[in-house]
Amino acid sequence: MPRTAAPTLLPPQPPQPPQPPTTVLRAADSARRRTSASAVLRSVLEHGPVARSTVARLTGLSPASVTDYCARFAELGLLHEASVPRRSGGVGRPHVPVDLDDSRFVVGGVHVAVPYTTVALLDLRGRVVAERRLKHDRTEPSLVLARAADGLAALLSAAADRTPLGVGVAAGGWVDRDSGTIVEHPLLGWRDIPVRDVLGAHTGLPVQVDGHARALVGAERLFGRARGSRSLLHLFVGNVVDAAFATNDEVHHGPRSQAGAIAHLPLRGGAETCDCGRVGCLQVELSERALCRRARAAGLAVGVNPVRVVEAAAGGDPVAVRLLVERARMIGRAAGLLLDILNPDTVVVTEIGIIHREDCLAALREAVGPQRAAAVVPTSFPDSVLAVAGGSVALDVLYRDPLGVSPGAT
Repeated sequence: MPRTAAPTLLPPQPPQPPQPPTTVLRAADSARRRTSASAVLRSVLEHGPVARSTVARLTGLSPASVTDYCARFAELGLLHEASVPRRSGGVGRPHVPVDLDDSRFVVGGVHVAVPYTTVALLDLRGRVVAERRLKHDRTEPSLVLARAADGLAALLSAAADRTPLGVGVAAGGWVDRDSGTIVEHPLLGWRDIPVRDVLGAHTGLPVQVDGHARALVGAERLFGRARGSRSLLHLFVGNVVDAAFATNDEVHHGPRSQAGAIAHLPLRGGAETCDCGRVGCLQVELSERALCRRARAAGLAVGVNPVRVVEAAAGGDPVAVRLLVERARMIGRAAGLLLDILNPDTVVVTEIGIIHREDCLAALREAVGPQRAAAVVPTSFPDSVLAVAGGSVALDVLYRDPLGVSPGAT
């Protein structure tokens, strides 16, 4: 079978000036086709192997339109007909279901954290094919991004049978999706870093950039347990504390993608003094740095690695258990505050103790309150959350505009 040409992810387009009526009509028609194509591919992702007639029923599109979209996706290598056993005695041609072809393409994922960068390859179902962590010896942007590009190149070399579609980059702090820039990451000391341009020059691939909380909202809606939620809040608690909110499948970014900056929201019961001069800010109370600082003060030899606190708790250390449960309870207060403001259907929390320990999840839900506890769940990606965050930035572009992945494909 000849190798399918690799689609190429296109970056988001900037807003356009007013256009003549005919141009507006063409743009509206293009938007409808893009929306329909997205609905078809996402239906196959969620339900495949699935009959085309079922996709038509799920999407409200005509059977002819669904057949046409599926044929075009097959030409691009995104779908294939699933093999099904032929029943004896049948009359006529059987209905052959279609399914996502997850064997041909990958996207690169990069997540820039404070102590290390995660590089990974993900298939079209959001599953991690390969992953590496690159510890930061120095955090100059040029060095970190060059090492990330080299790490991706090594993973792609080892997966030579897969074709890369593009690269997604996720990070904490203030990340402007439209310009592909990390505007400000105080813990790394980064400011106005053109990540999309730099990493694109290194890799030769299209690069998309977004904040990690927003990226994980997209991952949960495409591949996780929050699929189908009408509104979704994601609370990310690592060295950086931030959040993202989506309604009706649209993640709120705000001007210059500043939405989700919750680091300086006040936390009831907080006692730590923040760099901003106030007491009880979420960032200084909940971050992994604060957890490790409290653990060291209590006599635990954990250094600056929160995993060691979790390991100590798993070994039965009561101090480590207490610190993790207290932190989960404080996170529950923060989640409750955001629930009061936004009232989402589902709250997803990414935090190391809540991911690994039932007592932490129970403390989180207790702090939220019994009426809303069931709405709060841990991340769907406990073993690969940072890799998924990076790759999902690129996968979100694919699933929103699947016929835009290749020039001339529309």
